[in-house]
Amino acid sequence: DAPEAGIGVNSFLWRSSLEVLSFMPLSEVDPFGGVIITDWYANPEIQNERFKATVYILDTRLRADGVKVSVFRQEKNESGEWVDVSVDPETALQLENKILDRARLLKNSQLG
Repeated sequence: DAPEAGIGVNSFLWRSSLEVLSFMPLSEVDPFGGVIITDWYANPEIQNERFKATVYILDTRLRADGVKVSVFRQEKNESGEWVDVSVDPETALQLENKILDRARLLKNSQLG
């Protein structure tokens, strides 16, 4: 569970976060501080809505409270401008769970 050389956070959480968010363009990535910020992502089938996410890796150990995800959502209004709208809190929780599940799989596969 120790951090890899050059990474200041848990490597399994870090890699799994990048994998889970791989469909979104990345804006900022800080492996020392444990922060991943995506750029806005719009599903090609839903043109009037877009999402952005920020992942914080909070620990060097693989723990359930070692990852925190914030999700932001915008919709186009009648004049075509993007406006912030609420996000179901379950969305961030689902992403956190996917990251944790993937991190556990990565760790188990490394253990053999």
